[in-house]
Order: sequence, then C-alpha cells, then structure tokens
Amino acid sequence: MNVNDDLYFRQIPLGPMQNFVYLIGSRRVGQCLVVDPAWDTNALINAAGEDGMTITGALVTHYHPDHVGGQMMGFKVPGGIAELIGKADAKIHVNKYEADGLIKITGVSENDLIRHTSGDLVEIGDVKIELLHTPGHTPGSQCFLVHSRLVAGDTLFIGGCGRVDLPGSDPNAMYETLTGTLGKLSDDVVLYPGHDYGATPSSSLAEQRRTNAYLRIRSLEEWQRMMGR
Repeated sequence: MNVNDDLYFRQIPLGPMQNFVYLIGSRRVGQCLVVDPAWDTNALINAAGEDGMTITGALVTHYHPDHVGGQMMGFKVPGGIAELIGKADAKIHVNKYEADGLIKITGVSENDLIRHTSGDLVEIGDVKIELLHTPGHTPGSQCFLVHSRLVAGDTLFIGGCGRVDLPGSDPNAMYETLTGTLGKLSDDVVLYPGHDYGATPSSSLAEQRRTNAYLRIRSLEEWQRMMGR
C-alpha cells in the first residue's frame, strides 16, 4: 500500500474554545492516535469508530487543559487524556519537558506516559509521525510532522502564533522555534493548527510565510520589539 493511501488523517473541531482535535493513523491496521483529546472523549472515540479506526494512543502538543483536559489556575476542562486512558488501551506521547506538568494538571501517572525528545518517530502501519520540540508557548510544546502535514497545537496558527505571556512561556524560545525548527520545513508543508482562529482551517507554509507577520521577522531584536520588550 502506498504510504499516502495508508494515512488516515482527520481534523475535528471540538469544544467552546474553537479547538481542533486530530486523528492520525493507518488505514491498513485500523488504528490511530488522537492529538490533544480534550472536551468530549466519547465523541472522539465514536468519530474514529465511524471510520473503522480504533484509538490506541494520544499525542500531546502541550499541557494546557483546553488541549488535554484537567485543571489549571481554576480552569477545568472535561474529557482529556485521563478520561481517554480509562476508556481505551492508550499510551500518552509527550515531550520530556512537558511530562511533569502534564501529570500535575491531568492526574495521569508516569506509567501512562511515553516521554519523547525532538526527532523521535511514532509509527502506525506505514505511517511515520515525527515529533518536533517547539518550545515557546510552553517549555515542552511539540508539533507533529506527518507526510507533509504539520499539526502545530498552539505553536503556530493561521495568521498568528501561540501566546508567550503565560506561565512557562518564553518569547525568545518561540522566536527560535519559528525561525529555526519550523523555518527549516519546506513551503509545501500544510499547517494544521490547534485552534480555528484563522480564515481557513489549514494553510500551506508558503502562504503563511507570505501573510503571517510572525513568520516574517528578520531578527531577534525585531521580534523582541514586536513582543513589547
């Protein structure tokens, strides 16, 4: 089977904060991972089942409750990874710098997690998902690159980027992420963000480099001025 034929990829708008949740997997083996499964676990399991897929794990972009469930600063979100592992035989893939925060916010255990470093691959059938460490919004934020698709969480949006004024955020790290790690990706890669904040649900990086002001910064000094520093 051709790799692109094997790839199962579905974008699902979910929750009151305009989240996008993703299902990524292999049609051949009928299994998928869910990216940032907050808000409604049953809806996600059912959506996968309607497509003949079984959720076998979760990919976490970052630990904020609107993406993984749980509670933070008095803000509580239903669903999420704690509920998912109670309903599916699933492991949680998280960047090593994000794992401790994830445990604190969601209440999952270390045994539920697989800690990753940048460049690790997660494979399902013929589908390979590359994990890219993209700090800035949080210390352990990560994006997922799968067959010219970039699932970016809150690192990069259509026409914007993630906030860098929250606890754990780092404006300079975000600059390095946008200009370095993501700057190395080819123009034909298609961006799939963690929220429906833009004019379209996805966009090529070529288009974002043309229109997104956060990808047009030429120096760290210019970036710091833009961030009010």
